[in-house]
Amino acid sequence: MHCRITRFFLPAVLLTASVVLLLGIAPAPAAETNAPHHAQWESAIAAFETADKTNSPPRYAIELLGSSSIRLWTSAPEQFPGHKIFNRGFGGSHLGDSVAFVERIVIPYAPKIVVLYAGDNDLAAGKSPEQVFGDFEEFVRKIHAALPETRIVFISIKPCPARENILPQVKAANQIIQQFIRKNRRLTYVDIFKPSLTKDGRTRPELYLKDGLHPNSAGYELWAGILKPVLDKADPPRR
Repeated sequence: MHCRITRFFLPAVLLTASVVLLLGIAPAPAAETNAPHHAQWESAIAAFETADKTNSPPRYAIELLGSSSIRLWTSAPEQFPGHKIFNRGFGGSHLGDSVAFVERIVIPYAPKIVVLYAGDNDLAAGKSPEQVFGDFEEFVRKIHAALPETRIVFISIKPCPARENILPQVKAANQIIQQFIRKNRRLTYVDIFKPSLTKDGRTRPELYLKDGLHPNSAGYELWAGILKPVLDKADPPRR
């Protein structure tokens, strides 16, 4: 007597669940799906730490920190002769991501000056100007709790063609941060917002790559020309 095999098909979701149970594979913890925003840059930060073991940046130097507009600023060392300068820009990071990694990629170097650029990714993602300011305030607090004499130079959030729709939020965030900076002698505000606009308040495409988001060589020359006198005053160039 032959056994009769009945064929049937489970829905894909049930079949997957059955395999998980049979093989004892646990589903990904819920915490992984709700990971903090800065977690996505862990590999980039770990790469900095690995490189530091054999070629650490000089202490008491000038650190460039922030999002991809900093990461792509490869011409900076040549544009600021006489200064010891190194770059720790990472990904398309938010200002809050720089806050999260202060203890790993700022404090160990004891920089004399931190030049920070971040904020437009935050606003484009839906954060309010007040939230961006809150992250900047926390960044300052963490830096000065460990390095009270370190100067922080904030490059204003840029007005770029790809994000012209959020110009009001960019302007508002810059204004709040600038007002805060005026009250602290260890903070400096560098305005690249106004010089990056036309006379009628529109963005200037000639300062950006084709993506309309990241500065091109002309854009970085503009930034450097505005920032250089600030760095020269705070950290006189070595001849």
